[in-house]
Amino acid sequence: MSAALTRYAYLGPSGTFTEQALRMVPEAADAELVPMVTVPEALRAVRDGEADAALVPLENSVEGAVPPTLDGLVSGKPLMINREVLLPVTFNLYAAPGADLGSLKNVASHPHGLAQCQGWLREHVPAAELVASSSTADAAEGVVRGDWDAAVCAPVAGQRHGLVELAVNVADNAAAVTRFVLVTLPGRPPAPTGADVTSLVAFIAHDRTGALLEVLTEFAVRGINLTRIESRPTKERMGRYCFFLDCDGHIEDARVGEALMGLRRVCADVRFLGSYPRAGADHEGDGRAEPSDDDFADAAAWLDRVRVGGA
Repeated sequence: MSAALTRYAYLGPSGTFTEQALRMVPEAADAELVPMVTVPEALRAVRDGEADAALVPLENSVEGAVPPTLDGLVSGKPLMINREVLLPVTFNLYAAPGADLGSLKNVASHPHGLAQCQGWLREHVPAAELVASSSTADAAEGVVRGDWDAAVCAPVAGQRHGLVELAVNVADNAAAVTRFVLVTLPGRPPAPTGADVTSLVAFIAHDRTGALLEVLTEFAVRGINLTRIESRPTKERMGRYCFFLDCDGHIEDARVGEALMGLRRVCADVRFLGSYPRAGADHEGDGRAEPSDDDFADAAAWLDRVRVGGA
């Protein structure tokens, strides 16, 4: 990432988990942070040159993928992932001063927030209507506006709006983590660190038997570990899907490069989404697939010797 980046778009409004994750990015410390109403708007800002980068949620360890982000990356002007951020998610319940659990008629949050807290909410506020909002921070703002009685949101959002904390850690799974990605217009990927992720979208040849197996084989035969595979409809017609793939390694690794070339040969299309450091890795070999590039080079040299009659 270039140090010249000055405008970072993110899923707003101010006080979202996305803003919290963005503040973990060192380059964003002195940058202008621009809240956007939706994920597609944040991605559009990068495509249109209104922002230098955007941080958006990609997946949650409990609720899985974030469809607007996947759809936004698969279509439109290409974008590239330069970094990932992992954020443990803490949900608290906030309301206007004077409220208590017994007085709540409705509770708002982002759909993922409601899903991750539905067990607690049904047990402690069973009569309250659960209302979906565009973000957890918007839910907190809605309480201030009087749109609803309470919000499930990040502590920073509740405190920022002067709300009363009615309950803490209301998530059904206290170990939930959300993965965010920082995207820019395409450019040279960050240099390999030894603990990297490569992300891409494979559009399989739908009329050929075994097409998905061909995709997976390109990684398996090279000893590359696939860490994630997610299908999404292409929106062309019923039954047409593309596959989001994450694998260990960097595009500059010989094996990963060969796998991508193999995908290009067998797929209808391939969209490279980036090679970037794995969040939380020590970057001294952690997260790299085995066998190594050296092992494959040694095997190739051995084959060359055998072909010419060597030992």
